Amino acid sequence: MESRTALVTGGNRGIGLEVCAQLAQRGLTVLLGSRDPKNGERAARELKKEKLIVYPITLDVADPVSIDRALAFLSRERVEIDVLVNNAGVYPPGNVLKSTEDAFRETMEVHYYGPLRLCRALVPGMQKRGYGRIVNVSSGSGSFGEGLEGPAAYCSSKAAMNAFTVKLAQCAGRHIKVNTLCPGWVRTRMGGPTATRGVKKAAETIVWLATLPDDGPTGGYFRDKKTIPW
Repeated sequence: MESRTALVTGGNRGIGLEVCAQLAQRGLTVLLGSRDPKNGERAARELKKEKLIVYPITLDVADPVSIDRALAFLSRERVEIDVLVNNAGVYPPGNVLKSTEDAFRETMEVHYYGPLRLCRALVPGMQKRGYGRIVNVSSGSGSFGEGLEGPAAYCSSKAAMNAFTVKLAQCAGRHIKVNTLCPGWVRTRMGGPTATRGVKKAAETIVWLATLPDDGPTGGYFRDKKTIPW
């Protein structure tokens, strides 16, 4: 089987860290994206103790300069990304009237513009090589079908991510699988200690979408490997 390389944003903790571990366990080379280089190095070091092929890369998806630097590094090192998991997330509180404009801008940068910039840079290479998997980690809070429940900025940005997923799938080509998902309510720093599921369960659908076969779905929205309305 041909070796693949994955880039996971927000990979230094929570769901992202578990996704890095599970992808590496399946034989992928994993670039663990973290906006704090020390946190990224620490997380990658722990996974390497398990004999997994994981390397840290400094990447703040809310910062176009950071994205450009990371892409330049990949180009210099001749690293080709086959799998992109847009996992990095923020969760500012507040409704439409009380949430600050900065909160709306931050969530759109992290959940929409950052993934957009990465996809626009990396998908052409995937098209050229005839293989690519894009996984956008969304939320039930971004689902019109589930009432857009949650903080306004978060819900709006996740709904935008879902729409972006569909539009990218329409133009990426048949060899590129582009999907989004809700991982559920997860016990992480964002989800809190009372959440109903752990990171291993949350990562399962992400890893499934990141390793889809050639006849796998594209342009879909999933929870627990099943299509859900958005």
